[in-house]
Amino acid sequence: MVHAVAVLLAGLAGGLAGVSLALLLHAIQHLAYGYSLHDLLAGESFLDGVRAATPLRRVLVLTACGGVAGIGWWLLRRYGPPLVPVNAALAEPGTRMPAGATMGHALLQIVTVAMGSPLGREGAPRQVAAMASGRIAAALRVTPEQTRIVVACGAGAGLAAVYNVPLGGALFTMEVLLASFAPSVAVAALAASAVAAAVAWIGLGDVHQYRLPSLSVGAPLVAWALACGPAIGAVGWWYARAARQARAAALRDARMIPACLAAFAVIGLVAMAVPALPGNGKGPIQLGLDGDLGLGVAALLLVLKVLATTACLRAGADGGLLTPGMTIGALLGVVLGALWTMAWPSATGQGAYALVGAVAFLAVSMRMPVTAIVLGFELTRADDDISLPVVVAVALATATARWLDRRTGE
Repeated sequence: MVHAVAVLLAGLAGGLAGVSLALLLHAIQHLAYGYSLHDLLAGESFLDGVRAATPLRRVLVLTACGGVAGIGWWLLRRYGPPLVPVNAALAEPGTRMPAGATMGHALLQIVTVAMGSPLGREGAPRQVAAMASGRIAAALRVTPEQTRIVVACGAGAGLAAVYNVPLGGALFTMEVLLASFAPSVAVAALAASAVAAAVAWIGLGDVHQYRLPSLSVGAPLVAWALACGPAIGAVGWWYARAARQARAAALRDARMIPACLAAFAVIGLVAMAVPALPGNGKGPIQLGLDGDLGLGVAALLLVLKVLATTACLRAGADGGLLTPGMTIGALLGVVLGALWTMAWPSATGQGAYALVGAVAFLAVSMRMPVTAIVLGFELTRADDDISLPVVVAVALATATARWLDRRTGE
């Protein structure tokens, strides 16, 4: 069995990382856009705050965000020790993630996402928790293989804490980080994520990320999932490839400073007219679930989110792709759902298309079909009535992506 004390401490590290970084994110968001300054956990959302801010403020904040991103990551890469990603630490157990560089990298992600970066925030608590878990394992002198499991459990616990998804965090550890569902791995992952989620409840409250209205689920939605699952899979496969290429070609020298300034300033200019564009995408997902997006707006946001995320990655900024992937999938689901309804009218609401699209796209873009399904339910607290169309869409989307992998030799 994996060292029990190390696993529980890894869960604690994940919980503390998730809570502290989430509170920091909220504080910077509220300060940057000037909303709900008296209450970091107020009901007013980031999208509400951006909408209430003046167009000039949006441009200035996002341009400043580009400066922070460009200068910050250039300094970190120029003068700091080489970063050790979580995957690299797992590939060679015992390899230490440098504390200063890891913390700086995580803080830059949180600060830029809070100021309006279109990338995700979930990578920061994963990295901080994994770094701390590696040191915990070293202090307790656990074996190299157990160290690998403890570090992965810490990373999954960070995800569990920041989004209040204990089962999703555990499955992320098993499916994505360790590629193992062995009993010893499962017990450790579940224990660490449960501890992290409990810590997050104390600091952030037991809340779920999205409000889900009553959904109409029936044969028409299943038929839509059958017809559109392959299309979602193809777009998700293409987006994952585009994001990888953008990261691989990202600027690493001083040129990233003007590149980040330009990329974020353009996002700010567009945000003058489209306030839903800044941020990791939580706002547009909620709009889709609420049924508040027209076909034209959804299609516009879909294109803009793809361009914004890939442009920022190419310029040298960094961040997660979990929420951005869900956003693009939800918007794609809304667009495909609207087109489907024009041809075959039904009582299926926009929220159902958004949820199924978000889960299927996430399953493909991050190559984690099981975790994506569980995250979809944990993030929204959806009823199990929608499980059939979700599973159908994920299965077909994943099969399509794997077929494309074989065709392209990837």
